[in-house]
Amino acid sequence: MVNYQDGTIVSKTIINKEMGTVKLFAFEKDQSLSEHTAPFDALVQILDGETEITISGKKLLLKQGDSIIMPANKPHSEEAVIKFKMILTMIKS
Repeated sequence: MVNYQDGTIVSKTIINKEMGTVKLFAFEKDQSLSEHTAPFDALVQILDGETEITISGKKLLLKQGDSIIMPANKPHSEEAVIKFKMILTMIKS
């Protein structure tokens, strides 16, 4: 449902409800999201490729089939080691 695009990050919102959101992302190699926080826990599932996710200063390498919970209000960032796709699920209640 999302395709890679040279030199950028592509995102598509699948569900956007008051109770939560589900988004798909496709990152090209070397693309990243800088450190940020979110007010709710978020589940990240890697669908393809590899990424380095940093949560509160701890770096983690995730590959296709891996998943992780990014805790609410903890700084985190994502960087594509190779191009990768992920699904991000955030439950707000």
